[in-house]
Amino acid sequence: MFDTHIHSTFSCDSQMKIEDLVHTLRKKAINGIVTEHMDIDYPANPLSFLFDVDEYFASFSQWRSDRLLLGIEIGMQASCHEENRRIARGYAFDQVIGSIHVVDGIDIYDAGFYDGREKSAAYRAYVEGMLRAIQEYDDFDTLGHIDYICRYATYADPELYYEEEAPLWDEVFQTLIEKDKAIEINTRRLDQPSACRALLTFYKRYKALGGHYVTIGSDAHRETEVGRRLDVARDLAEAAGLTPVYFKERKRMLDR
Repeated sequence: MFDTHIHSTFSCDSQMKIEDLVHTLRKKAINGIVTEHMDIDYPANPLSFLFDVDEYFASFSQWRSDRLLLGIEIGMQASCHEENRRIARGYAFDQVIGSIHVVDGIDIYDAGFYDGREKSAAYRAYVEGMLRAIQEYDDFDTLGHIDYICRYATYADPELYYEEEAPLWDEVFQTLIEKDKAIEINTRRLDQPSACRALLTFYKRYKALGGHYVTIGSDAHRETEVGRRLDVARDLAEAAGLTPVYFKERKRMLDR
């Protein structure tokens, strides 16, 4: 089984060495895809979530195998679609995750994104930003962590609920399906039964609209997080009737 979303030392928020990652994957008897952060035009510090892609391949190619693949996590914003496209097409990535980290020019990690906004307005802006990005940008294989906002929102109940923005979410799912993109089950919050229940509604709706494929990723930034709760994500995929996949050389592969 593949953990399809892992960060190491080429991501500024991870100190996990590739040697330690390889050891951990072997110990846990799973496979992995390194997906380092590339967030061009990141608002707080434009250079913080960039990395030298040539150096990345030069350093990690010796570790690349059928069990350890090399990918990237691209932060999708209208201001950098062309540069993101150049990077995604210009290098031999196995998998490209497209993610939404920034909305209205603010990282939604930043508490300032929520200041003066009702939850409904903040979450609508988030889903609208996600929809615009996937409508405008094609060079990704799977849409990362749709519940990213829940990690950092400052509301009493930060959970996402499909019913609150159902028409927008349907547009997101229909766009992914039309473009033949997968959607990620990110395991970071799957220790919370309430999150599992809420997210299952999203994945069932994606299936009902004609979706088929999910990637499963831990979003690990340290060794202890690698492979976390993959079994829970598998159960979610099965409950939603979705097929786990990973990408190798940008081609979809069944994750059996």
